[in-house]
Amino acid sequence: MKQEFIDFIAELRPRVVSLLNKVRYHSKEYLEQIIQTQNKFYQGAHDWLASRAPSVTRRYDASPHWLKKGLLYLPWAVILFITLNYFNVFDRNPVIKSVQDPNVVVVNEDLHKMIADGKAQISPFVEELRASGRVDFNELFLSRIGANVTGRVSDILAVPGQMVKQGDVLAKITSTELTQSQLAYLKAKSASQLADQAANRAKILYKEDVIALAELQKREAESSSARAEFRAANDQLRVQGMDQASINRLAKSGLIESINNVIATIPGEIVERKINKGQVVQPADALFTVADLSTLWAISEVPESNSYLIRKGQKAYVIIPALRNQQIEGVVAHVDSIVNPQTRTVVVRMELSNKEGQIKPGMLATMLIESQPIEKLVVPVGAVVREDNHDHVFIRLDDDMYRMVPVKLGPEGRGYRPVISGLKEGQEIATEGAYHLNTERKRQLSGG
Repeated sequence: MKQEFIDFIAELRPRVVSLLNKVRYHSKEYLEQIIQTQNKFYQGAHDWLASRAPSVTRRYDASPHWLKKGLLYLPWAVILFITLNYFNVFDRNPVIKSVQDPNVVVVNEDLHKMIADGKAQISPFVEELRASGRVDFNELFLSRIGANVTGRVSDILAVPGQMVKQGDVLAKITSTELTQSQLAYLKAKSASQLADQAANRAKILYKEDVIALAELQKREAESSSARAEFRAANDQLRVQGMDQASINRLAKSGLIESINNVIATIPGEIVERKINKGQVVQPADALFTVADLSTLWAISEVPESNSYLIRKGQKAYVIIPALRNQQIEGVVAHVDSIVNPQTRTVVVRMELSNKEGQIKPGMLATMLIESQPIEKLVVPVGAVVREDNHDHVFIRLDDDMYRMVPVKLGPEGRGYRPVISGLKEGQEIATEGAYHLNTERKRQLSGG
């Protein structure tokens, strides 16, 4: 490779030398032509001057040789001087050209039509508080239904998703406890009847002066006590799930039934079932959950530092991501009076209408709450541009010039943003079209 390069240089050298000789030859030839042309011009000027001013010509002819030679180079010296002076070579204090401010934009007539001017002013500002939350049951229309007695599940008549009415039977429980309570009721009924009869006989005998007053009072006390025990037995059966009509039938027929019905206490949809056939249940067990899903709650936890901005009845919105970020309007229904000591938050609740059934309990939601109006220095959202991770607005300098300045702004609310720093009240700014101004500024900087 090195030898090939040496051979290439050896072949190229004669060509370069030949080219330089040609350039030198032609340059010399052109220079001689220029000098000849200049000499002819000088000779013509000398002859013209000799015919009109012979004395001047004689003085020039008698001048020294160096002066005549200097006059030959004078035009070239003048041309060189003019060239150097044009590039400010002789200026000791050259004018430094001003560099355009990168934050200033000059607008034309077309751009003027896309922007609007205004002033930064103090006005009532409604801040939107954004808090994450969830959708939950409306607890006013939620019922967790359990067993009234201890027993074994003998039949299940309802399944999750089924719509039920108030009073519908959801399940049946066979209970010996209920049998004992019915037996006690019948005994109390018989004892009450016997006690009443004894008291009535005692009244008759007392009138006939057969028994003493003390005996009558004893019989009446026993009758009153028996009636009280009978009422208590009746109430016990009511607590264990028997309605009064069934109790009255039991009193007439004396037939004991060991089946206890689990009854729906509210109308709605069965959203949860926690029993199986043959399972032994206790009164403390929740067997079914019935809910009316036509209205739901949106619950959110707001930091305590922002809780003072929220009041019951304020307008609020809920955004549900699962429903393609559908925004639902409502009002704040409740604000907790206490702060959670673990999370340092306050629970806020609003009611949601769910007539179509699209909203499901447990869905994630974002709550937007409009705070009480507060007087603040604000600018429209259209006046703000984002540049280098900072907010900026354009201040009007004159009719055709705007300057972009950085500002510190708060969160948006109703199309405005509060000014924290960087802008004063009354300053003229571009309230609309800031994006177009920034685009034009970049175009001017790039020289486009």
